[in-house]
Amino acid sequence: MVLPCVDEHHMIDLRIMSYDVPSQEMLTKDSVTVSVDAAVYYRASDPIATISCIADAHLSTKQLAQTTLRNVLGTRTLSEIMIDREGIALQAQEVLDEGTYPWGIKVERVEVKDIRLPRELTRVLAAEAEASREADAKVVSAAGELNASVALKQAADQLTGSPAAIQLRYLQTLGRISNSKNHTIVVPIPMELGD
Repeated sequence: MVLPCVDEHHMIDLRIMSYDVPSQEMLTKDSVTVSVDAAVYYRASDPIATISCIADAHLSTKQLAQTTLRNVLGTRTLSEIMIDREGIALQAQEVLDEGTYPWGIKVERVEVKDIRLPRELTRVLAAEAEASREADAKVVSAAGELNASVALKQAADQLTGSPAAIQLRYLQTLGRISNSKNHTIVVPIPMELGD
């Protein structure tokens, strides 16, 4: 029974509510600007505390969610943010739950929905990745050249011991060249034959 002008009547919804945290632009630990979207799911766990401890528990929870997300992401580098979304969400949930507990609010879940980088930074990261791939390709190519030169040296060492093998290899090379009809072949004559 509610007495007019004496008692106040408040209805508290105990169902889980969702809040889409507006896109937050912030600086990471390594001074990169990122824009993050998140969602927070919370409910009133103690209706009396929700009314008696704070003027507007829902608005306060939403504002705390925004600042908490900024603070948590500000302590991490860009690579940590891209790799560890789940860890960020859990850390934000713990901090939020600790802050809203005295207000009778229980934070059930925090989800990081989207992480966006500025276009210029995306281009720079793509160029860096391409340069890294090209550097790796050059290393592989250089290793192949080294292996080929070692094999050629071993072959030359073996051919040095046998003059007949050198002549056979020379004739084999001439035979391979003669398959193409557009070439003029100049055959050097050894000086020994001229005597």
